[in-house]
Amino acid sequence: MRVIQAINQFDVRMFLACVNSRHQHQLCKLAFGISKSGDGYTQLLLPLLLSAWGVTGSGTFLSSVATGFGIWLPLYWLLKNSCRRRRPPAAIPQFNAAIIASDEFSFPSGHTAAAFLLATLAVLCFGAIASPLFLWAVAVAASRVILGVHFPTDTVAGAGLGIAIAHLAYNLLSS
Repeated sequence: MRVIQAINQFDVRMFLACVNSRHQHQLCKLAFGISKSGDGYTQLLLPLLLSAWGVTGSGTFLSSVATGFGIWLPLYWLLKNSCRRRRPPAAIPQFNAAIIASDEFSFPSGHTAAAFLLATLAVLCFGAIASPLFLWAVAVAASRVILGVHFPTDTVAGAGLGIAIAHLAYNLLSS
């Protein structure tokens, strides 16, 4: 129990360091746009567009994304509603997030998991050419902390979840 408390205290300190920047207002403007790109439209449109354009490997990518998100959504929902970690505005007195989150709990970050799931599958299906998507995924994760709706460990867990499910989905379809 002491280890969990120590991790939580460290997480809160890291969170407050991220959201108490003197450049917070400008960062929130940028973070809002990046966070919006992780709302699910990118995860839907990218595989569909690549498939429509007939890009080599896009069929595998589309199937892997569909399988991955089919696995991810119930697992994410189960984790979020089992862990029930309060979001920063509910956990830290007098703190207000820059946006209103779509659900009550913060662990793991769904935006981050979905972004890393897509980025990982893109690299698995298309190779290193798709690796810049990981920069986008990291930006989505950072945006969620900057906007005040996730603690840093929520996004780390989300990234791990997305990467693991991507490998599982890809391997299920490859065997």
